[in-house]
Amino acid sequence: MLFISLSKIQKKIVESIRARRLQMELTQEGLSERAGVPLSTLRKFEQKGVISLDSFLKILSVVGGLEEIVDALKPKEQHFKSIDEVLKSEEQSTRKRGNRK
Repeated sequence: MLFISLSKIQKKIVESIRARRLQMELTQEGLSERAGVPLSTLRKFEQKGVISLDSFLKILSVVGGLEEIVDALKPKEQHFKSIDEVLKSEEQSTRKRGNRK
């Protein structure tokens, strides 16, 4: 459940990336060249928060944070309260697909 709107999250991400860029003393042009992302795409991202995942990951690879994103998206480890829960989890197979709907 989200307690913050998606637009606010988007704005915080843009501000964070911009702050990292400025901390590295990179211009938009410099980051664009290093990341291999068109300058117009970078400008649109910093103004409106709109960008493709591919371009976003390229930018993160330059300004940092890519590893943190990957780590944050890893499935959470299960914490068991009893040996019965451990045995039960071993019996259940891990789903590889979602339900058809």
